[in-house]
Amino acid sequence: MSQNHLQGGLQARWQAVRERVDAACRAAGRDPSEVGILPVSKTFPVEVIREAVSFGLRRFGENKVQEIKAKSEPLADCAIDWVMIGHLQTNKVKEVARLVSEVQSLDRMELAEALHRRLQIEGRSLDVLVQVKTSTEETKYGLPADELPGFLDALRSFDTLRVRGLMTLAVNSEDESRVRTCFRMLRELREQAMASGHDVPRLSMGMSGDFALAIAEGATEVRIGTAIFGERAYPDSYYWPEKPNPV
Repeated sequence: MSQNHLQGGLQARWQAVRERVDAACRAAGRDPSEVGILPVSKTFPVEVIREAVSFGLRRFGENKVQEIKAKSEPLADCAIDWVMIGHLQTNKVKEVARLVSEVQSLDRMELAEALHRRLQIEGRSLDVLVQVKTSTEETKYGLPADELPGFLDALRSFDTLRVRGLMTLAVNSEDESRVRTCFRMLRELREQAMASGHDVPRLSMGMSGDFALAIAEGATEVRIGTAIFGERAYPDSYYWPEKPNPV
């Protein structure tokens, strides 16, 4: 897939997605201003991200720390806020603490402790969302729902981690009722947490194929990749055997 094909029509696709999100908000009786869009740029090269920056986008979601690291240097002039949305290993927290503005996949105490220690060294703090597992799929990561109250209580002791809300991945199913159940569960967990005194207003849920359902269930942010950027350039990895230099 050529760079030109990837880049062609990017702004039009972004505008079309914004219009679809706005329409989904109105259908759900919500104000479109309540729902943000996180463009997910994983596997797409720096030229595509730079084009997105040229028409006003500044915040991008990535699944892998090594991709953020590879892209951040050539895009250093763009003042990008990188958002980590993929599963995060503790041995990657050094780069995260240095490069990332937000982590949406905080799902265990071991990771919270590692991030906190490294952020103290860097003299930084991060916005974080707690990723909760709302489906039974083994391939999905996330904190078990019944552990959320205790986890949120424990996170109060980490002053480098600013807990802003919750995130989830819905079940991969054509059955809309099953998908909505995942989103509804996250909203109810958020409501319970707020009632317990936790300031966690944000709900990051919904992707290209199911964002309308997520919006109907209360999403405050949807994570959109394919509908904005097109089909993945390199489906498995940003690093392609024939292109060892990612930029």
